[in-house]
Amino acid sequence: MSIEQQANEVTVAAIQCPLGGSRAQNVERVIGWVREAAKRGANVVLPSELFEGPYFCCEEKERWFEEARAFEDNETVALFAKLAKELGIVIPISFFEKAGPGAYYNTVAMVDDGGNVLGCYRKSHIPDGPGYEEKFYFRPGDTGFKAWKTRFGTLGVGICWDQWYPECARAMTLLGAELLFYPTAIGSEPHAPELDTRDPWQRVMIGHAVANATPVIAANRIGHELTQTFYGSSFVADMRGDKVSELDRTTEGLVMATFDRQKIASYRASWGFFRDRRPELYGVLMTADGQHVVRAAGKV
Repeated sequence: MSIEQQANEVTVAAIQCPLGGSRAQNVERVIGWVREAAKRGANVVLPSELFEGPYFCCEEKERWFEEARAFEDNETVALFAKLAKELGIVIPISFFEKAGPGAYYNTVAMVDDGGNVLGCYRKSHIPDGPGYEEKFYFRPGDTGFKAWKTRFGTLGVGICWDQWYPECARAMTLLGAELLFYPTAIGSEPHAPELDTRDPWQRVMIGHAVANATPVIAANRIGHELTQTFYGSSFVADMRGDKVSELDRTTEGLVMATFDRQKIASYRASWGFFRDRRPELYGVLMTADGQHVVRAAGKV
């Protein structure tokens, strides 16, 4: 079926599982859940962030650079592309990318239901703090935000820290995204054991769902790895921001929901969020500090 023959109804799934094993063990576990999701009727299946290994960014160790792989001829991407074609589903695949001799990115490859790799998105916002020291490993993404046209609708994917930025969600929706997906790795804060970010983490994405009248699907990992304990709580929110599927902090499994794409479009139009936008007033968003115009290409 061509993109022009898109299905109106789409069933989405996000995988929540522990990922502290070897690359082979983690990939095998995720494949098992992808198959289970497809068996239950999922059309788009979202694994969590950097699922090939433990979340290594909790420490600054040179050895982890050895785990990076190129986007081209990537063995894991190829494996999931074959699986996507077999099952007739779409899979966003998160991986640690090495590009050229010294550029590393936190990347998602989007694979459609025909096993075609549609391209990649490189994480735009890179955190740096105790337990999440990603700036040691990754350059800020240079792909810009993406909205991928598939048989099951146009899909946007942001990666973990991207999910805290309303600009990311709005940009993907303006590009045509009908559903927003966020592969994630988030949990405890080693410098502040009493700090629990689970509820704000969910709330900010629910805000994206409301403000963009767009369902949001978030996949997080569970279990303890290196210095972190991940709090799961993967969920799906509808275009009203109501959580329609959710897992707790420790259960391995799937969150799933089915959406009518036409109803999403009608709901978004009826609320008028995009009708009433005032882009000519948003120039301040193009500054770093709210005061100074960003200089680009030699122009003010």
